[in-house]
Amino acid sequence: AGNWEGDLIIGTGRSAIGTLVERSSRSTILVHLPRLEGWGEQPVVKNGPALGGYGALAMIAALATSLSALPLQLRQTLTWDRGKELSGHAQFTLETGTRVFFADPHSPWQRPTNENTNGLLRQYFPKGTDLSRWSAEEVEAVALALNNRPRKALGWRTPAEVFAEQLRLLQQTGVASTG
Repeated sequence: AGNWEGDLIIGTGRSAIGTLVERSSRSTILVHLPRLEGWGEQPVVKNGPALGGYGALAMIAALATSLSALPLQLRQTLTWDRGKELSGHAQFTLETGTRVFFADPHSPWQRPTNENTNGLLRQYFPKGTDLSRWSAEEVEAVALALNNRPRKALGWRTPAEVFAEQLRLLQQTGVASTG
């Protein structure tokens, strides 16, 4: 428990939603990435600020906020593709204690749980749509639906049930080791 795979699902108009999936429980955290102030007001400047919502600074801040709510034992590692949105990975590791690894180029099989989850997410967020049109609450509702969907790989339990079990075990272990 505590090993995550991450990626972006990309929409039109430089819109995106970040996806984090815990490998053993299949628990999913969706990261709402709204466009930043000033987006669309000026022409895009090469090597300028990424105002689409998933530039490195915005991405690191959003990921850190999403994962920091979890106990340190449940945010050990994050495996990401090689996108430039995680170029601030060293800062992310300092802020969260989560070690970051990168998959080899063109190797989606190195993040299979995330790739499968992104496919499921396309049922809610179709390709060719502007993903910024969904609010943070709507994105959270999709994560809740996905986490309460039984999975064959989990013996027909839900990711929420398995993740809750991981939390209980962590708390029991933590209480036993402090006495």
